[in-house]
Amino acid sequence: MTLPTYSDVVAAARRIAGFAHQTPVLTSRTINEEIGAQLYFKCENLQRTGSFKFRGAFNSLAKFSEQQRKAGVVAFSSGNHAQGIALAAALLQMPATIVMPTDAPAAKVAATKGYGATVVFYDRYTEDREAIGRSLAQERGMTLIPSYDHPDVLAGQGTAAKELFEAAGKLDALFVGLGGGGMLSGTTLSTRALAPDCLLYGVEPEAGNDGQQSFRCGAIVHIDTPDTIADGAQTQHLGQYTFPIILNGVNEILTVSDAELIEGMKFFAQRMKIVVEPTGCLGIAAVRKLKDQLNGKRVGVIITGGNIDIEKFARLLQS
Repeated sequence: MTLPTYSDVVAAARRIAGFAHQTPVLTSRTINEEIGAQLYFKCENLQRTGSFKFRGAFNSLAKFSEQQRKAGVVAFSSGNHAQGIALAAALLQMPATIVMPTDAPAAKVAATKGYGATVVFYDRYTEDREAIGRSLAQERGMTLIPSYDHPDVLAGQGTAAKELFEAAGKLDALFVGLGGGGMLSGTTLSTRALAPDCLLYGVEPEAGNDGQQSFRCGAIVHIDTPDTIADGAQTQHLGQYTFPIILNGVNEILTVSDAELIEGMKFFAQRMKIVVEPTGCLGIAAVRKLKDQLNGKRVGVIITGGNIDIEKFARLLQS
């Protein structure tokens, strides 16, 4: 198994140029005063399909052969990778089948179908989405692109951090949400190439700290599907590609509570006027927990997505 490198991120950036948005990097005087630091938010909630997942999806599908494009792609996802694959497939004119959990946010399901993909549902608590995806790929001759554990996927995700460093300059610390590790491993490649001294933190929900356990024991730990509002981080384990990159390049993996994620959602909505899903608030929640260590620092935060049902969004903001 050959792990991707920063050169793969650079190649991905060229490949997705003109298709993926160069999302804005926003600042907030309010949070800067609260933390005592200068924060830079990379707003992947404003990316096409509403999350960073479009980057890795398009990068992967753009490398398909003509035969692969004709047969199409199959993927499994709770929603954001689903939408990324569906739109990328539509743009590249290939069929797409997406395996999604029955409890996936309705907005994510509707958007995935809206991009033209076929959706196959499964029960995330009793069925194995990876096995279902592999079976469909074999039956239909399609190429399986997993949501995070794939070199082209994680290389594509690393382009967000590349853009952040190019826009914000030197950073002392960078906070990135962690589910299966696609964004964090890709970010690790960019960070260690562009800012080797930058402290890099992965952030998980407390209920799903498999990454933290894996990081501390040096081996991939598998857990039951975590019960958290951060549906994009309800993964059960890191990947064979993502874990070694994270283990060797990340400084620490932190956890935050669902209540802290809700406070992050409220801040983004009230003060920065942007919609951010719970998973997208992992970074800011951790920044607030590490406030005393960040005084006077230049800090980056990747907001990973903004896809959430409006009814759930309103309900969480009122809680």
